[in-house]
Amino acid sequence: MTLEIKTAGIEPIRQNYAYIERRFGNKPATRYQEVSFDIQPETNFHYRPLWKPEKTLNDKTHTAIEMQDWYAFKDPRQFYYGTYVQHRARLQDIAESNFSFFEKRQLAEHISEDVKAKVIALFLPFRHIEQTANLHMMSGSAYGYGTVLTQACIYAAMDRLGMAQYISRVGLALDGNTGESLIPAKQAWMQDKAWQGLRKLCETSLTEQDYFKLFLLQNLVIDSFMSELVYTQFDQWLAQHQARDLAILMEFMQEAMADLRKWSDSVFKTAAAESAHNKQLLSQWLAEYLPEVKAAFAAWAAGALSADAVDIAEQKLLERSKKIGIELEQILQA
Repeated sequence: MTLEIKTAGIEPIRQNYAYIERRFGNKPATRYQEVSFDIQPETNFHYRPLWKPEKTLNDKTHTAIEMQDWYAFKDPRQFYYGTYVQHRARLQDIAESNFSFFEKRQLAEHISEDVKAKVIALFLPFRHIEQTANLHMMSGSAYGYGTVLTQACIYAAMDRLGMAQYISRVGLALDGNTGESLIPAKQAWMQDKAWQGLRKLCETSLTEQDYFKLFLLQNLVIDSFMSELVYTQFDQWLAQHQARDLAILMEFMQEAMADLRKWSDSVFKTAAAESAHNKQLLSQWLAEYLPEVKAAFAAWAAGALSADAVDIAEQKLLERSKKIGIELEQILQA
């Protein structure tokens, strides 16, 4: 008895969807491409927004930035809902493990009362800034154009909400989960001079109608100062005052901000490289916001950091902005 095995090659009739083929050609598409490119409606809207009747739904003119192809803002992380949730779930598992370790070993007992008071007064109020950052990124998701940008903005908004919650958790870890630390932290936010510049910045920024301008304010200016001052220099201050253990409670924020920077830098590079108009506009926005944000953080930094802390943070910001094609010199040349 003989057994013959034959193989046959089966060619699929279609490699992908028509809208994907028009952009990428007749070849298999990634899941990110299928759920991100050219799926936003562009025509045949039934009504205009009641809150802005001069605009259409999915209107390109919600920002002064101009793009030939709004889908050029592709995410280098290639996050769609599934991959984003999986990645952040891993970060959250690590964060929960860190908090559990901190509480199980009763590490808060090894931190002096003076340092705890400093953390409550100078770190916990950043949860309000993260809540504002959440609204900034919600603006990009609501008024942005092109799914590759708007979906990444909503993921970033959820990151900022998570960071606000974890900052609150730091307070709970210090006060034995009573919530008592959040009361003086809110009073500091509302009354202490160190916070009033940042509080004013948060409140006035929410009146800005250009979502891309808010995107630059948050992801380039504010985040650059926070990364250097809060998660680098203040972290070093904690280590110098026998509170190094608190660093493990801030790991989620540091990892998330590094990940957001990878994405936002690619957005800025793409926008700046698109045209001289965009590059000039981004430079003008940076020149407008930099003095205000620097002054706001200077008042905060005076409470714990060195006299040149804010200048160091500013220099790091300018180095970063130069790498992504945004330079203050563009203003002078114009």
